[in-house]
Amino acid sequence: MKYIIPILLLGIAIGSLQGQSEILTQKGTVSFVSTKNVYVKFDNTKALKIGDTLFFNENSNIIPSLVITNKSSTSTVCTKLTERKFQKGDEIIANTVVEKEVVIEDVLPNDEVAVTPPNAPIITPEEDEEPATKQQIRGRISAASYSSLSNYRNSHRMRYAMSFRGNNLGGSKFSTDAYVTFRHTVGKWDEVKNNLGRALKIYSLSASYDFTPSTRLTLGRKINPRLSSVGAIDGAQFEKGFGNFTIGAVAGTRPDYSNYGFNSGLFQYGAYASLTPSKKSSFRHTTLGFMEQTNNGLIDRRFAYFQHSGQLTKQLHLFSSFEVDLYEKLNNTVNNQPQLTNLYVSMRFRVSRTLRLSASFDSRKNIIYYESYKNFIDQLIEDETRQGLRFGFSFRPTKNITWGINAGMRFQKSQNNTARNINTYVSLSKTSWLPFRTTIRASILETDFLNSRIYGIRFSKPLVKKKLNAELYYRNVNYLYRNSESGTAVRQHIGGASLSYRLSKKLSWHLFYEGTFDKRNPTFTRINMRIIKRF
Repeated sequence: MKYIIPILLLGIAIGSLQGQSEILTQKGTVSFVSTKNVYVKFDNTKALKIGDTLFFNENSNIIPSLVITNKSSTSTVCTKLTERKFQKGDEIIANTVVEKEVVIEDVLPNDEVAVTPPNAPIITPEEDEEPATKQQIRGRISAASYSSLSNYRNSHRMRYAMSFRGNNLGGSKFSTDAYVTFRHTVGKWDEVKNNLGRALKIYSLSASYDFTPSTRLTLGRKINPRLSSVGAIDGAQFEKGFGNFTIGAVAGTRPDYSNYGFNSGLFQYGAYASLTPSKKSSFRHTTLGFMEQTNNGLIDRRFAYFQHSGQLTKQLHLFSSFEVDLYEKLNNTVNNQPQLTNLYVSMRFRVSRTLRLSASFDSRKNIIYYESYKNFIDQLIEDETRQGLRFGFSFRPTKNITWGINAGMRFQKSQNNTARNINTYVSLSKTSWLPFRTTIRASILETDFLNSRIYGIRFSKPLVKKKLNAELYYRNVNYLYRNSESGTAVRQHIGGASLSYRLSKKLSWHLFYEGTFDKRNPTFTRINMRIIKRF
């Protein structure tokens, strides 16, 4: 904890800088995420137009991520430009100046697919956001290579992905949704032959029919947005709306835990009810559901699911979800006493236009990643900081300076597996005196088996307007393993660069390089290339 004060002083010193910017931005938050659209809420949408591009700040890199397809006085309906899974509460940036520089999408090789359980709390859209009634088709195909190079071993992996969403096909009541990937290691095709399920992943493959605007039947593999923690359901899902109320039922199987394939022995069924009050000034949404999951005909889990999201005041927003297990069988003894599991509570408070506060508590189970391309240290820090109690604030003293701090702690009654972490960042937008966007970041993590300190700086700049974007970064990583008698200290220098080039409106190419330099170990290099075609 002795490093916290220097980090705070660093943030305050840099945060006191003054500057001017010709780029005027407007910030909104994601209010709802469906399989088809992302809904973003603003204070007002007077300066926004249908067809405008909205941006997401991912690791201090401003990425074009959404396109506005419809809007109301305070909300926009958007379609996604990237494969990123948006979460309710994500901050979205809109440029509101007449002449603006568009940052080209930069896809780094840390994309991942988190399936069990999904993190995104999803709610229904407001009443003033009418669903589309005509055919809408959006899809993308991509091919990517992921190369890892070292003196010890070289590895080259290929990944092909296809996503397709067709709403009201041919003007009918049918809609489809699909997301499929195929990956393999070069020179190891036998692994694919021996286990196709390890290479082929079907994350979504479903068809829906709308009997009425409020009645829908879905068949296939799909995550139900009202029962998001249940994960994907292979089977049938039916939903019926009655004004502000919605009821639904699901029946099918769960994907296999080992390879995410079909497993007929994991049958599950359940029902749910949702309430969405029509008062627009204080939007709220509540869902209560019950599920029973079996394993080869025997009860595996029986639980209730609760989710609530809404504005307590104009400045204060609350999201909470939890599960209550209603069945346990241990040593042939059945216990039906309710047990609280998977609790998550998050609050955001907007003090003013320049200051925002947040707090959350997370005791959900660990996420299973069926695909992940993050480097070792990033994955380690994410695993150690997700659960527990977290506090944060962001302060924007000027239009082009943002300073933020996040701190968290994980604790258990046994005092095992505890963790403490704090990180701070200062982001400086591109201005007349600063030719590129700059972010300075520092973080400290202390656990029972690991201490780490990481300091980094990142630069990004459009080289050719609307065509070519470049990024350069450096990180100094120091971590100490505490589970050995003498302790093992590791110091690494990590440097990276990326280029994103938009060949046409719907065709883009991306290149990424990262090198990890360690005196005790050989240099480790990662190179990623990807080409993406949208239609």
